[in-house]
Amino acid sequence: MAQPRISAYLPPDIDPTKAPLAFGRRALPKLNEELQSPELLTQQRALMALCDLVHDPEKVYQAIALGFFDNLKTLLVHHDQTVRQKTTEVLSIMALHSIGRQGLIQSGVISALTGLLDDPVDICRKNIHQIFDMMAKLPEGAGGVLRANLIPPLVLKLKTELDEIQELILDTLSNCLHVEVSEALAAGVVTVLKEKLSHPSTATRSKAAWVLLEISSHAEGKIAVCKEGVIPLLVSLLEDTQPEVQVNTTGALMFAAVTPQGRSSAMGAEAIPPLLKLVAEETSKARLNAIKTLTLLAELPEGRQTLLDHRDTFQRCLDDPSEAVQRAAQIAITVIKWKPLCSRDLF
Repeated sequence: MAQPRISAYLPPDIDPTKAPLAFGRRALPKLNEELQSPELLTQQRALMALCDLVHDPEKVYQAIALGFFDNLKTLLVHHDQTVRQKTTEVLSIMALHSIGRQGLIQSGVISALTGLLDDPVDICRKNIHQIFDMMAKLPEGAGGVLRANLIPPLVLKLKTELDEIQELILDTLSNCLHVEVSEALAAGVVTVLKEKLSHPSTATRSKAAWVLLEISSHAEGKIAVCKEGVIPLLVSLLEDTQPEVQVNTTGALMFAAVTPQGRSSAMGAEAIPPLLKLVAEETSKARLNAIKTLTLLAELPEGRQTLLDHRDTFQRCLDDPSEAVQRAAQIAITVIKWKPLCSRDLF
């Protein structure tokens, strides 16, 4: 079902005029003073002017040195929705710069933003999730999100948030769960992601599969993915018409198939035919992951027996322009051709 787009336009009763800037080096200090003004319009104008200035990383550096973060954290809980909107917008623009992300981490803004997860204004929530997404791209930022105990509420928000925001949450989770997965598993993330795999949005399906890939890279994640019955759904997504969905799905399936339970579940879901189809497509972005997944399935007797009739498919991959695909195909051929020793072979 179509959802309204989140608008960044200000309410019609708000004066959009920016605060007049002081000359030279006095500009940012004056705006910092105006952020603390008791007059609402002065604060709004200062924030609007600041939104323009922080596109420049040099201005971001100066703002951090002047202690802007302390005032911005205070404004996050302001009663006026325009102040909250523009404050989160300033922080999201600052998060685009490396110096801004470092400043956000060191100033403890991540924890301050958690209070806006239930903000009634859509654009405020979108802005804070953009900040979380940008922060989580850094290892220390992902650690900051984890330390702020944000993972359980983010998992819950996947059930209720607007689609546009859900995509940002999935991006944040993919980076954070690469580091640590136990909190998300306890919050039931696999069950939620299982539902997202059948979402009508290509981006949501693709990102959900990517988060499952990150989860399956952990030992406890592999167990949860098998236990929740996700593998049959991943197998069905191998025939998705969107290449990015296929790539992430084969990656998630590859990690899950590392375990005996994962391989058995994939075989039970008849994963070999759609995987072979992806391997046979020379232009498929999922070719490498598909080859590696089939190599894992070839470790099962029934998998090896089925793939013996398709060695030519792997043989053609030896001419692929990608060296990684060539190596994976060679390993797959070796595994498929392997025969167990019997007693008479010893004499």
